[in-house]
Amino acid sequence: MKKKILVLCTGNSCRSQIAEGYLRHFAGQKAEIYSAGVETHGVNPKAITTMKDDGIDISNHTSNNIDEYRNIDFEFVITVCDNAKERCPFFPTKAQKFHYNFPDPAKATGTDEEVKEQFRQVRQMIKDYCKTFVEQNL
Repeated sequence: MKKKILVLCTGNSCRSQIAEGYLRHFAGQKAEIYSAGVETHGVNPKAITTMKDDGIDISNHTSNNIDEYRNIDFEFVITVCDNAKERCPFFPTKAQKFHYNFPDPAKATGTDEEVKEQFRQVRQMIKDYCKTFVEQNL
């Protein structure tokens, strides 16, 4: 049976979308991956571009609210920012909870190239985290 994994972030725009893409990539058929936010901000176009640069297409992802998944029994819930961890509403689940506070690339400032570099750095951190998560938990 496939494990169900939920990745939570504030707006389900960048970090959780990137994590969903990498978890799907590394887990393959071993898991069903969902991502959501305590709010919905739409998928950040720079997140789509930075993932495409690494060969992962998240252009069809949608920005979802956690309330949409209340009836799914997840095995794992991963929060990827402190705000989501603090604001995540309680819902009954036996899921193991994991947390890592990744920097928010959507708040990057500077030239276009500096912003792209910050997206690449966060993408690499999330990629490494997701690869290790899959190796250790699936």
